[in-house]
Amino acid sequence: MVEPAVKEEKRIVGIGSALVDILSHESDEFLQTIGGAKGAMTLVDSEFIDQTLEQITGQPALVPGGSACNTIIGIGKLGGVARFIGKCGEDAYGDLIRTELEKNQVEPMLFTSPLPTGKVLSIITPDAQRTMFTFLGAASETAPAEMTPSAFDQAAIVHIEGYLIHNKAVLRTALAQAKKANATVSLDLASYTIVEENKGFLEEIVADAVDILIANEDEARAFTGHTDEARAIKALSEKAPLAVLKIGKRGSYISRDGETLKIEPMGTGDAVDTTGAGDLWASGFLFGMVNGYPLEQCGNLGS
Repeated sequence: MVEPAVKEEKRIVGIGSALVDILSHESDEFLQTIGGAKGAMTLVDSEFIDQTLEQITGQPALVPGGSACNTIIGIGKLGGVARFIGKCGEDAYGDLIRTELEKNQVEPMLFTSPLPTGKVLSIITPDAQRTMFTFLGAASETAPAEMTPSAFDQAAIVHIEGYLIHNKAVLRTALAQAKKANATVSLDLASYTIVEENKGFLEEIVADAVDILIANEDEARAFTGHTDEARAIKALSEKAPLAVLKIGKRGSYISRDGETLKIEPMGTGDAVDTTGAGDLWASGFLFGMVNGYPLEQCGNLGS
């Protein structure tokens, strides 16, 4: 099912980790010093982030983060009907997430935990690539029982981040509730490390419940085994009714019903920071989908 616009309701519900991004521009040498695999996401403890912050050269920026949260905020900025489901601590970071969601016209469905709100240290190197070190904190305590039918009420699209695979019980329950709500399910594969470590499980849930599959080049390679763009998008399209392959500054591909569209990039400037870029591509694309735009227009809006 990949035609959510047939529903009168146009709500997009995002499910993922409620996190605060700590953004810092650093050198490649700095990234090597702290042991990061460029472009990857690594789970760490809070102390690792705190100790690394003592070594950074500049003043970091704090913004709401988490893949699905980024996407949902983007949809809110576009004027869409949006809800975000996540879990945070009862602390200043949790307040920041709630405030930013509301400021951007997103309905927050935030559960709370005694644990601190999760955070992501995103190291941005001169090539604009981001490498993430994630402490899940309260987000790790999201429970299947919190995925209630009311959370999916009037959802046309349910967008799930691949990072939720760290809590497989919650992910399975969310997928089941989305299907009961007759919503279109969108899954962003999130990180090539996630795919490499959970390929079998991802193949299972994609085959069973995913309508829109979104991946970048690295994630597609890990999921399909193909580095060639044409083969990768074809392989992705064989796994889900609608497949997206994002190829960075070169644009993207969208495939549905045997037809593949090449979407050109927008803008000509050099990238400064790619943190959340793919998440916001999904914002535009899903906003177009829920409003019944032609597929190419959805892609252009994402781009």
